[in-house]
Amino acid sequence: MKTRTLGKQGLQVSALGLGCMGLNYAYGPALGKKEAISLIREAFASGVNFFDTAEAYGPFTNEELVGEALAPLRDQVVIATKFGFKDGVVSSGMDSRPERIREVAEASLKRLKTDRIDLFYQHRVDPKVPMEDVAGAVKDLIAQGKVKHFGLSEAGVASIRRAHAVQPVTAIQSEYSLWWREPEREILPACEELGIGFVAFSPLGKGFLTGKIDDQTAFAKDDFRNIVPRFSPEARKANQGLVELLASIAETKRATPAQLALTWLLAQNPWIVPIPGTTKLNRLNENVRAAAIELNAEDLRKIGDALSHFQVQGDRYPAHLAARVGK
Repeated sequence: MKTRTLGKQGLQVSALGLGCMGLNYAYGPALGKKEAISLIREAFASGVNFFDTAEAYGPFTNEELVGEALAPLRDQVVIATKFGFKDGVVSSGMDSRPERIREVAEASLKRLKTDRIDLFYQHRVDPKVPMEDVAGAVKDLIAQGKVKHFGLSEAGVASIRRAHAVQPVTAIQSEYSLWWREPEREILPACEELGIGFVAFSPLGKGFLTGKIDDQTAFAKDDFRNIVPRFSPEARKANQGLVELLASIAETKRATPAQLALTWLLAQNPWIVPIPGTTKLNRLNENVRAAAIELNAEDLRKIGDALSHFQVQGDRYPAHLAARVGK
C-alpha cells in the first residue's frame, strides 16, 4: 500500500489506517480477543501500518488489545491514541489538565507496551483548559521522547490555530465521508494552510455507506448507533437513496459502495488518511483494496453532481454529544 505524509513533521503512514475502536467498544458485542488480534495483524500483513485507539475505548481495554497485537511489530507501525476524558470515561466529561495528560501518557505507554506514542490526540477540546496549556503539556512529552506527534480530534479552527502556535499539530482527526462533508467548509482549508494532515474517522458513515444497513436493520442493545438521529429507521429509509446512488457509480468502476466511498476520500487531498474500522476479515480486505482504485477528474465530477441532488437526513450526533465538537 502507498504511504501518505501527515503534517510537516514527516509522519508517514499507510494511505488507509485501521480504526480499532469497534473491535470491542461502541458497536455492539466485542470481538473475541484472539480474533481481534488476528484481524489487527492481518491488516498489517495487508499493508496497513497506522492503527488508531484511545484510552476511552473500553475504557482502557482497546489500548491493551492494540498493544498486545502490535508488540511484535512495534517498529514497523504507527500507533495513535487519545487523552481528554475524565478517568477515561466519555460520560464523565472532559479533563485535559496538563497533569492529567501526563498521567494518561504514562498509562497508555504501559497498555500499548511501548516506549513512545507516535500520535497523541486530544480527544475533544476541554473548554476549562486553555489550549495553550494542552499543547504545552504535549510539547513537553515530545521533548521527553514519550510522544512523537500532536493531534486534535473534532476541534474547531480557532482551537487548531491556538494549539499549532505552541506545538505544531501533525493531524486533525474528525468525521468525514460522502455523507458528512462538514470539514470541507473550514477544517480542511485550515489544514491545508497550516500544513496539517487530516485523519477521517467513520469514512463509511458508521457502516451505512457499505450498503449493508437499511431501515429494517436491528442493532445490538449497546450499539452507539441506537442513539444517533441519522440512524433512526426513518432517516435510514430516507438516506437509502444515497447508497443506491453510490452502488450505481461503483458498478462502473467494478467496485463496492464502500470502496468507492474510501477512494473518494483518498482523491480529495494527498494528506487525507481514512481509518475505517471493522470486525470482519472480508470487510478489511474489501477496504484495503480500495487504496488501489483510482478516480479521475470525470469520475469525481459525476460523483459530485450526483451528491449535489441528495440531502442527507438526520443529525450525526445526539445533542449532548454534538455540543462537544467543533470547539
